[in-house]
Amino acid sequence: MYSPQGNGLRRGTASDPDIVVVDDPGQMAKGKDPQLDRAIQEVMRQLGEKPAAKPARPAYENRSPSESKYT
Repeated sequence: MYSPQGNGLRRGTASDPDIVVVDDPGQMAKGKDPQLDRAIQEVMRQLGEKPAAKPARPAYENRSPSESKYT
């Protein structure tokens, strides 16, 4: 396999993570998920930097009889 730049890719490896989280089986045994906790932390950080945009509400339809296109 080759990358878009034409370099050979390492075989048998997945992509490198953007954020490295130590996978602790002891925490998993206690019902905690360090990877999920770190993902939530990252999403909350990104939302703090750039809040989600609220969709614009469409204009109300004009249903007055004087403006009817069917008369």
